[in-house]
Amino acid sequence: MKRFFALILCVALCLTTLCAPAMALDLKQSDDYYGRFKGKNISINVYNWGEYISDGSNDSLDVNAAFTEATGITVNYSTFATNEELYAKLKSGGADYDVIIPSDYMISRMIQENMLEPLDFDNIPNMSCMDPRYLKNHYDPEEKYSVPYTWGTVGIIYNTKMVDDPVDSWDILWNQKYKKNILMFGNPRDAFGIALEKLGYSLNTTDEKELRQAADELKKQKDLVQAYVMDEIFDKMQGNEAALAPYYAGDALTMMAANPDLAFAVPKEGTNVFYDAMCIPKGSAQKEAAEMYINFMCEPQVAAANIEYIGYSTPNAEAYKLLSEDIRNNPISYPSQEVLDKSEEFIALPEQTNVLMDSLWTEILTNDNQFLKWVMPVCLVAAIVVAFTIITLRRKRKAREQEY
Repeated sequence: MKRFFALILCVALCLTTLCAPAMALDLKQSDDYYGRFKGKNISINVYNWGEYISDGSNDSLDVNAAFTEATGITVNYSTFATNEELYAKLKSGGADYDVIIPSDYMISRMIQENMLEPLDFDNIPNMSCMDPRYLKNHYDPEEKYSVPYTWGTVGIIYNTKMVDDPVDSWDILWNQKYKKNILMFGNPRDAFGIALEKLGYSLNTTDEKELRQAADELKKQKDLVQAYVMDEIFDKMQGNEAALAPYYAGDALTMMAANPDLAFAVPKEGTNVFYDAMCIPKGSAQKEAAEMYINFMCEPQVAAANIEYIGYSTPNAEAYKLLSEDIRNNPISYPSQEVLDKSEEFIALPEQTNVLMDSLWTEILTNDNQFLKWVMPVCLVAAIVVAFTIITLRRKRKAREQEY
């Protein structure tokens, strides 16, 4: 009998454990706020960067599941790799998203092109949790279209077992010594930004001559590059498949946690400091539910869980207080003022500059310095064969004519 009751107790404890949420959230907003859509069979479509939300793995908070539990709203979640991919998807008219998380310069561009809905901040009371330093930025100066999500810097992640030179300059990404062990950004804005920094130019130049010089630098680098990557960088750097790569600080921390041989450095020439923010695309079918999702992401515990999982820096002052001292004092997540003083934000460029950069980027990706090594010899051989064939046919024709 005792064994029977013990078994019942054990089963009850197991069921309690299985049914309990991964993290008990103390939400700032009441059940009345979060519960008003329950039972209405509402769903929202969220489009975010890859590896950019706490998803329940490694004992983390499953943010989307927690939101559904609190609100009854289903989250259809998908990811993109670059701002340009996001922009193209929305511009094509084939996308139906309610929440998107672009970067600063892309937000500015979308505002200019009337692609975003103005937010109703009465539905986003947790905006009060934001550090004022991260509000009314250049990309949304009137603070009408976006709510800050994260910020960070770009630097070089490298394998200490494979790199024996100082990693303190962008120049190392052009070092022949590391040929085919270098990864490079797979999007034009970040790639051009690095080349422009290397040349001592502004990240936001509109000077055609400077942009063409940057393109020439990237063409020179191409023979050294193993691959142009975005999310693929995780497997490659964590798996010791490459020695050097420029990437975002938050993702560098994630990779360093997985591979202790990795390290991160911000080059002395300066770098990009970026901001990503939550927005609602024009024409969202579930705008109020989308604003509730944005508000939930601003809940201090939720924002802190996201930051602890993805490694980026938080603009949420209340979430920052919940982070451990190790995270708050990490110079990769929260760099010194000296680093920030040498950093530059991306701004939206004129359309003609965007077109030029896209054209130059296509040239870079299709430019192949091996062309003369194999295409020209093949063409020469083909020309010789064709010429020989023509001469042979002419001789045969003359021979037949003489017979007659």
